[in-house]
Amino acid sequence: MTGYDLHTHSRASDGVYAPDALVARAAAAGIRTLALTDHDTTAGLAEGQAAARQHGLQLVAGVEISVTWEKRTLHLVGLAIDPTHAPLAAGLLELQQIRAQRARTIGQRLEKAGLPGIYEEACRLAGDGMMTRTHFAACIARRGLAADMRDVFNRYLSTGKPGHVPTCWVAMETAIGWIRGAGGIAVLAHPQRYKLSGGWLRRLAGEFRDMGGEAVEVLSGTAAPGDVQASADLARRHGLLASCGSDFHGPDEAWPKLGRLPALPAGLTPVWECWRAASPPPAPRPWP
Repeated sequence: MTGYDLHTHSRASDGVYAPDALVARAAAAGIRTLALTDHDTTAGLAEGQAAARQHGLQLVAGVEISVTWEKRTLHLVGLAIDPTHAPLAAGLLELQQIRAQRARTIGQRLEKAGLPGIYEEACRLAGDGMMTRTHFAACIARRGLAADMRDVFNRYLSTGKPGHVPTCWVAMETAIGWIRGAGGIAVLAHPQRYKLSGGWLRRLAGEFRDMGGEAVEVLSGTAAPGDVQASADLARRHGLLASCGSDFHGPDEAWPKLGRLPALPAGLTPVWECWRAASPPPAPRPWP
């Protein structure tokens, strides 16, 4: 078990808890350093920082950015960012607009597929937060049209299904530039989830590193032991730091929960070594 969880979500995007409630739960779970990494938004960071001070927990300012690489959607986590950095803020605003349009299109397609009012229902669930496919999935599950959230995605939201909307996000190199320019560390999130072959995954990691990426999520979500070892091998092969994050959204998900991540495999350099000597994390570094 580790005192770090560097990939979590709040109601600012598609998490269940408000940022302050998420921080409180993390502190109760024994987490000492938490990163709030909502999808394409930093809107929850101020509330999270205030709660972190109250609970004696170090909150690392973060974000999870959607990118397109070789016509695939990938996610990069930015850690220890300055959320006020103008290029990052402008880039996230652009992605938020893309998400809003995608949500409207998903709603229209699901409506045609026989789910009336699904867009309005998803909007109510999202509230002021960033609209994501998770909100649609939760609404469909509530209607009893699938066994669980995974089944919803398989039936309605994955490639070739009624609610799938192909989306062109920002280029990976651009997103890395935003993160680095904001003083942050770019992390390749949950690499085994992309279902790439070994050769393609090595190519991705190499290009990510050459573009300025610095770390890979070795412990991630529900990754199986084999996935953890494969991600650890990527880190070693490409000289990347190792990160860990539950990708926590809410209490009804499968292991691991907040505070339940195991230790990183031996022989890796943890990403938090970059800021261990400083509290809070170091000031922004210039992008070369």
